[in-house]
Amino acid sequence: MQQRRWIDYLSDDDLGFLKRFLLASGTLKDLAAQYGISYPTVRLRLDRLIEKVKVVEAQSDAGHFETALRSLYADGRMDGDAFRTLLDAYRVEEDAHAARSA
Repeated sequence: MQQRRWIDYLSDDDLGFLKRFLLASGTLKDLAAQYGISYPTVRLRLDRLIEKVKVVEAQSDAGHFETALRSLYADGRMDGDAFRTLLDAYRVEEDAHAARSA
């Protein structure tokens, strides 16, 4: 199975934002004007996108489900408690599966 690249974890919205960011030459002020939102809002969006890429890159040995969870958390679409609960439950299932296979 081919490992997914960091870009494969970006949503269409993320990719659209990234494209506009590049076309604006990385100028957040221009990007904010294009979106009709404040500079701090654009900065937050960029920070979340950066965090998402970092999370995916740092967990290159993680499975698809764990990487997807981490991506949702980094994206701000899942709170910390839900993230930890689901990740812990996933790891318990993975450990049980490994024990059954051994």
